[in-house]
Amino acid sequence: MDQSIQFDLDLIKRYDKSGPRYTSYPTALELHEGFGEAEYLQHIQKSNAAGGPLSLYFHIPFCDTVCFYCACNKIVTKNRSHAVPYLDNLCREVAMQGALFDNSRPVNQLHWGGGTPTFLNYQQMKRLMDTTREHFNLHDDDSGEYSIEVDPRETNDLTIAQLRELGFNRISLGLQDFDPDVQKAVNRLQSKEQTFAVLEAARKEGFRSTNIDLIYGLPLQTEQTFARTLEQVLAYAPDRFSIFNYAHMPSRFKTQRQINDADLPTPAVKLEILQMVGQKLTDAGYVYIGMDHFAKPDDELAVAQREGKLYRNFQGYSTHSDCDLVGLGVTSIGRVGDAYMQNYKELDEYDAAISQGKLPVFRGVDLDEDDKLRRAVITQLICHFELTFSKIETEFAINFAEYFASELENLSLMKADGLLDLDADGIQVSTAGRLLIRNICMVFDKYLAQKQQQFSKVI
Repeated sequence: MDQSIQFDLDLIKRYDKSGPRYTSYPTALELHEGFGEAEYLQHIQKSNAAGGPLSLYFHIPFCDTVCFYCACNKIVTKNRSHAVPYLDNLCREVAMQGALFDNSRPVNQLHWGGGTPTFLNYQQMKRLMDTTREHFNLHDDDSGEYSIEVDPRETNDLTIAQLRELGFNRISLGLQDFDPDVQKAVNRLQSKEQTFAVLEAARKEGFRSTNIDLIYGLPLQTEQTFARTLEQVLAYAPDRFSIFNYAHMPSRFKTQRQINDADLPTPAVKLEILQMVGQKLTDAGYVYIGMDHFAKPDDELAVAQREGKLYRNFQGYSTHSDCDLVGLGVTSIGRVGDAYMQNYKELDEYDAAISQGKLPVFRGVDLDEDDKLRRAVITQLICHFELTFSKIETEFAINFAEYFASELENLSLMKADGLLDLDADGIQVSTAGRLLIRNICMVFDKYLAQKQQQFSKVI
């Protein structure tokens, strides 16, 4: 499979509009409060009947300091004691959820995100992992894909050794940018020495995959300053890069109001940065997975994409399409059976549900047949940049050309613009269209028209 990209400035300018990132279809905006604990239990029963492995996501919401760009669900505090009651409740939720899932189902994927998971000390992290092992069927042979997000400012050699001992074998390091002026503008002061010491420690301890998170579009960034950051990181050759477009939405995220709008790079500068990133990473031997992600050619994501096995879920790209995803902790989103569900977003509501012995699910959505069909189409496109109509027709017993007549008509305009090739057999996204894969997927999104203003720009 050709995993390259082509930067077409004219196309990007014409198609750069707001749209979803498609970590799910339907997106989380379709979750509603008519779906609660009772509906979740029904889907767990169906899931157990179907069997198969599980994926677990744990949300640790605490951060020591606030990064002004952040749009995550977090609680900023320097008081470490705030984690104690949360951990108590999280362990109770693990026990409640674990009792509902068939214990013969192995946990092939596990991820701790945040916030800053290493806000917890070693004893607290060990307690959470021990509780998880008690109530879910975790692998003991290091064959699972168990990952954690870390802030290098909150991590040292000892922490990395402890995380490896607990069973983690993949690690993602938050960085964003090394430029001192940019770091000051977003309130995230982080040295190269801190960052690379953690990366080297992870390799020494035998972590199988290392990822670096960067963000382009932050205040005071230029192509030249971001290139310096990228070159410094490339010298250490992490297995993967996640290079996100900063979405400045201060009306939705209060902390972003502390960013000076006048300091933000212009759209033209952001495009220059994006083009430079694609060129440098390609020259360094990385392949474009899609949606801001690059990986070495021998990385599991790159291999899965070439083999047609790549998947996408609420944590991003994944090799575990066969797993039902159980979300644990405040705000966590899961996918069990043919439904998505989310825990309470506010800590007091989450606490209240747990204290009453109830699952903290407060909203969700049941997928109908049309949702499942469109999800299959969008997932295939966003993961593999191609779609064979006959496969969809066989799986869903439809005539693709009839069912998606209006969508195919819209795609014909994209074909004329060079984003894709379209014929009676299927869709093949061009190298120039891959950076705009969200636009192509949006054609198949029946919910999009009334929700578009709530999404960030695609580029």
